This record gives sequence, structure tokens and C-alpha cells, in this order.
Amino acid sequence: MKPTLFFDLDGTLIDSEIGITRCVAHALEALGEPVPDAAALRRWIGPPLRASFMPLLRDAQRVEQAVAHYRERFEDIGWQEHRVYDGIAELIDQLAARGHRLAVVTAKNEPHAERIVSHLPFGHHFESIVGASLDASRGEKTELIAEAMRRLSLSPGECVMIGDRHMDIDGARAHGMRGLGVLWGFGGEAELRDAGAHALLRHPQELESVLA
Repeated sequence: MKPTLFFDLDGTLIDSEIGITRCVAHALEALGEPVPDAAALRRWIGPPLRASFMPLLRDAQRVEQAVAHYRERFEDIGWQEHRVYDGIAELIDQLAARGHRLAVVTAKNEPHAERIVSHLPFGHHFESIVGASLDASRGEKTELIAEAMRRLSLSPGECVMIGDRHMDIDGARAHGMRGLGVLWGFGGEAELRDAGAHALLRHPQELESVLA
């Protein structure tokens, strides 16, 4: 039986650096906070949004204000500021044609993720889009993977998690499923190896041979 494939979104299917970092900068500017440099902002891609704001703002109320400002810009324009990585569209089409069930499992909030995926040319292939809840009750990758398995009535041995950050691999390992790291995203080889990725992919077309 072919495994069901859980794909992270940012850094795995799409390069969303511009949209995310501009929305973070907008939120911090709205609160009168200094904006970190580009390298620091890049590290915001992947973790839950509140987890990234808290060390900087150190106040739960201000974190919620920052999240609101972020969402304001994201809903207006940020959700469009991305590009699909080379080879991804072809890969998803091939996987669907060969009978794999596909889902997106992302720390991005679920309504935003659904909006983005619905506008991707291959978005219709994903059976479920699982994202963070708006009230922060579900946001860590371990929780998101659990929710994806629940919705699709799957066990860990039937699934593979594919992502670019250690959170994706950590979540997979927490459930005893395979976690594959991609090197075209934001995490990097050392981060993914240290997290215990079962394999690393340098190009989307390597996925099928790794699965085989």
C-alpha cells in the first residue's frame, strides 16, 4: 500500500519568504518595535507564529496584537507573496497519478493555508489541509500531524512527513513515522540531519526513489 504523504507548506511546496518576513516586519513596526535583519526574519519561517513573537515581545497581550497585525497584512496581500519551487507541481501531479493520498500539514493558520493551497495549480490533489487553529489551541507540528492522521483515519506507519525544518522531523519522530527533509527550503542540511531525518532530498524528483 502506498504511503500517505504529509507535506509542509512554507519552504517545502512554496517559497514564501517575502510574504512571511514582510508581514512580520509590518507587525513589529505597528507595535513600535525594531525590525530584525533579513537573516533573523528568515528564521521565523516554520515555527508557530506566537512562538516566534514571544521571545521578542515577552508579553502575551502584545504577542496577540502582533499576530493580529501580521494577519491583517497577510490576508490583504501576504498570502499571494510566494512562488512554487521548481519541480513541485510536476511531483504532486505524479504522486497523485500513482495513487498516493496527499495532505498539507503546516504551522500556518488553517484558513490562510487553505486559501493558498486552493490557488495552487495542483492544490486539488490534497485531500486535507491541516493548519494551526486561530485560537492557538493547535499549532505545534506534533499536534498538527496527529490531527492529520485523525482526519484521514491513518496510523503512523501509513504516513510520511516531508518538510524543510526540524519541526517537521521532530513531529514525525514523535509519532514514530518517517520524516524526510528537503534542502531547497529554510532549514538546511545540518538542522535536518541533527533532527534525525530519515533521508534528505536535494530535488523534488528524488522523492519517489526515496519512497521506493
